[in-house]
Amino acid sequence: MFHEIDFNLRPYLWNMHVLRKRRWAVGSLFFISGLYFSSWASRIPDFQKSFNLSEGQLGTLLLGLPTGSLIALPLAAWAVYKFGSKVVILLGITFYMLALILLGLAGSSIQLAFFVVGFGLMGNLMNISLNTQAIDIEDGYGRSIMNSFHGLWSLAGFTGAGVGALMVYLGWDPFFHYLLVAAIGLIVVFIAASFLRPENQNSGQSNQLVFKRPDPLLLRIGLVGFCGMLCEGCMFDWSGVFFSKVVQVAPTMVPLGFFAFMGAMASGRFLADKISNSLGKIAVLQISGAMISAGLIISTLFPNLWSAIFGFSLVGLGTASVIPLSYSIAGRSSNYPPSIAIAMVSTLSFFGFLVGPPLIGFIAEIFNLKISFLLIAVMGSLIGLLVSIRQQVFAVGIKS
Repeated sequence: MFHEIDFNLRPYLWNMHVLRKRRWAVGSLFFISGLYFSSWASRIPDFQKSFNLSEGQLGTLLLGLPTGSLIALPLAAWAVYKFGSKVVILLGITFYMLALILLGLAGSSIQLAFFVVGFGLMGNLMNISLNTQAIDIEDGYGRSIMNSFHGLWSLAGFTGAGVGALMVYLGWDPFFHYLLVAAIGLIVVFIAASFLRPENQNSGQSNQLVFKRPDPLLLRIGLVGFCGMLCEGCMFDWSGVFFSKVVQVAPTMVPLGFFAFMGAMASGRFLADKISNSLGKIAVLQISGAMISAGLIISTLFPNLWSAIFGFSLVGLGTASVIPLSYSIAGRSSNYPPSIAIAMVSTLSFFGFLVGPPLIGFIAEIFNLKISFLLIAVMGSLIGLLVSIRQQVFAVGIKS
């Protein structure tokens, strides 16, 4: 019983009890954030059909999402720095929910494009604020737990895709689909809100320039994130095309590459914390880069079904830890508050997500898809190289 435990242990046990509750609360919000995003993505074909959009028009419309995300980066960093992550999370998840519902209410492609920008903005507002709150919880645990939060976001991707498929099968309009998902999210937010930690406001320093030149730590880890997100973006957009044109599988087998990648990435995030605590974050990033590179090389040099599935699974396992560990390292910079450091790294990383897919298409147009995937494998190997050269850069400026 608790009263029989040594009195000196009680504060520690109570703190761990509170930390566990906070971890579950923040984890549930990572899941809801991922569920909102995947719910939107699962109904994109319905919007294309409803507004009679060509592939080019749809591609232009979808640019609204990264546009909104980029707009959110300085806004999120400033808001979290000034008001604390709890306030921004609660406001952000509320407006993220409303933005999702508005997508279902769009009456024209112009309205939809406008709402997509807002949806992207709110999504990245949640990204910065949730990761800032997660850094604080990870500090309390004294060990790596960041990957598990991102694993819940990935798990929500599968859940949202499944729910979306069910809604399509049942003939539900996107608006009612999104309304149902929003209602579920509202219940989760109501329960989780009381476990979020209120942070001290930095109003006295709120007029400081949010973005300055990144220090060597943030620049290096931002480039690591850039390479990871570039590889990740290519897999999201080109895995189906690779299986169709290079592996040359039957149409019904084309999605297997994407599912292998996504399944391995989600699973890897739940395993990566234990490995990071055992081997260290730098070692895990080195292994991650090697796995990304090896997976792409295997898939390209041996383009048959099973070797390609194995290769894409390796890429998924490799990309799983890159962004969570990048945020974890950045959040401990002694030169910047966590929200600003994470936003800096997120900005550099996000450009990889934007550049990667078009780069694949450009290289494939000049040479072929195999060559483009082999060149992306080089980006994977750069992850290990960046953290291997002058490793002390990752020690300087990190809070103990």
